[in-house]
This record gives sequence, structure tokens and C-alpha cells, in this order.
Amino acid sequence: MKPIQRSLDYVSRYGMSNPIFLAPMAGACPAKLSAEVANAGGAGSCGALLMSPSQIEAWAADFRAASDGAFQFNLWVPDADPIRDPDHEAKVREYLCTWGSDVPADAGDAKPLDFAEQCAAIIATKPPIFSSVMGLFPPNIAADLKASGIDWLASVTSVDEARQAEAAGADAILVQGMEAGGHRAYFDPIDANDRLIGLVSLLPAVVDAVKLPVIAAGGISDGRGVAAALCLGASAVAIGTGFLRTPEAGIPSAWADGIGASTPEDTIISKIFSGRLGRSLATDYARAATSVDAPNPAPYPVQRGLTQTMRTDGAKQNELARIQAWAGQSSGLAKAEPAGALLKSIWQDATSLLD
Repeated sequence: MKPIQRSLDYVSRYGMSNPIFLAPMAGACPAKLSAEVANAGGAGSCGALLMSPSQIEAWAADFRAASDGAFQFNLWVPDADPIRDPDHEAKVREYLCTWGSDVPADAGDAKPLDFAEQCAAIIATKPPIFSSVMGLFPPNIAADLKASGIDWLASVTSVDEARQAEAAGADAILVQGMEAGGHRAYFDPIDANDRLIGLVSLLPAVVDAVKLPVIAAGGISDGRGVAAALCLGASAVAIGTGFLRTPEAGIPSAWADGIGASTPEDTIISKIFSGRLGRSLATDYARAATSVDAPNPAPYPVQRGLTQTMRTDGAKQNELARIQAWAGQSSGLAKAEPAGALLKSIWQDATSLLD
């Protein structure tokens, strides 16, 4: 079957007219952006990691008020409780204070929101898709999704993880290449640095290893990337960084400008923002905090709590050096255009190449 037909056959189940998903990006997926993507024939998304049940319900209501298209919610599968080291955390706090923001002594105590309550709220909104990241949904959540008619999209970073997801009952697999911006989707934090596999190698290997539809993510920002992913066997693609410069994304202008001016070598992968491995722009803070002179990051979510003040202040003051400026390796291809028009242009370019 030709790549275009395979992809359109898959996404037709969601009423989509093209196989482009907005990648879920916690804190950078407003309902307005998702609605514009969905209204252009793609699928919106919401990274709900930092959202309470009431915020989840409000996001779904806002999206549905603006679009009757497809969308997904996404949640992290919780990690085990971190091993705390107060002395080391004090060194991290002291270092972060040199970046212009006081760090409260209890900043590292911040706890993730209740996963079970978030899942219940998401399932109650009945999205077409509920995606997992950082692991697999437990059997009870997987069963609830089946009973509710919600497709489970499992994010993976290796062939082994893809096979685990298929065996656990996932309906589709999202393959995240190392080029992707934001957090890595790996299951085991210990293995993260050993699983930096590029999408061109990983995607066809996963397509050959599982029988489920596969969605490609990582380094895709234009029609060329979409066409390449479909030719490698993907049934759809997910684009994150490629939509961050759109007006609907609403990110600080310093971050958007940094994305637009970047080249592939201008990103860096580290644990300095949250304690979990992620790819960002190589800002002054990112370069300094990954140097041998800086303390190692605390574990997730302690590091996220410790950097919260700096990240918040950076966003408020539009200072790129202190912003959590997630960006993929193809971020320089992102365009500052309305999201709906951008999506249509990307798909038109892809179909021209595939035809």
C-alpha cells in the first residue's frame, strides 16, 4: 500500500484529513493551538502532566468549543519516589541562585499531581486518544480505556519498549527519535543515555517489530520530514517544536526567536531542568549547568521543583537564558505562521513529494 493511502486509512478513524498530530507539550499546548491544528484536518493534543482534574476538564471544554476535530490527552506514567540528598540539593539551590532567582529551601519537595485522579478526569472527557509516556499505563487504566472506547497511544524510544507496549494492549505506537525536543520518552531513567537512537534507524525497526500502527516523532517540522517518515512505514507523524513559533502557541518571544534562529547543533540534551533527560536550546544556562563546574542535577521531580522559580522568572521577563526552552534538532525549520495554515502547507508539501 502506498504511504499516503496507508496514513489516510489510519487517521480516518479519527475523522482526520491528514496524518499530522500536534505533539503533546506540557505547558505549551493551549486549547486554541490544538483547535487550529484539528480544524485544519490534523489532531490536537494536551500534555496534562501539570494539570489538575478541573484544568483537564476546562481544557477539553475549551477545545470542543472551538473544534469538533480529533485530539489526545497525554500523561506521564509516574516514576518511583526519588532518593533525596539534602546536602546535594543545597548545592544545586546555591548554584541556581547565581542565575538571579532565590530558591526556597523546600522547593525540591514539590510533588507530582495524583496520577489516578488525572487519569479519571481524562477518561471522563472521552478523548479519542489517551497517550502514555515514560512507561506503560497499568492494567487497570488500560482496561478502563478499552471499556470507554478510547485508543491508547504508547510512546516508546526503542524496539523493546514497542514490543512491551504491544503486549500490554496499546492500540498504536508513537516512536520518538532522539532528535525530538522536550523530555525523552524512555521507560527506565537509568537507560536514558544509552537509548539516543535517531528516528531514521528506530522507525523502520519498530514498524517491522510490531503489528500496530506507528506514529513517528522527532525532528519532523516540514513536508520533507513527513514524507520521509511515511516512506519509512509510519502511519502518521507528530510535530511539536514545528508549531511552537505559531501565534497560537503563545510561548515567550525570546524562546520563539531562539527556535527560529537555531541550527541542529544549537540544541543540547540534559537533565538540568527537571531531572529527566530532555532536549532544549543550548542557552547560556544550559551550557553552564552541563559544564564540569556545575553540580549534577537532582533527580526528577526534585530538580523540577528547584528550577521552578528560575524558569518562571525567565518566562515572565522573556529572558531566554533562564527559560526552559525545549527544542528539537529541526527547530530551525519551524515557521512563525498561523497553525492551521502551517499544517496545511506542511501536508501539501509532503503529498507533492510522495506523489
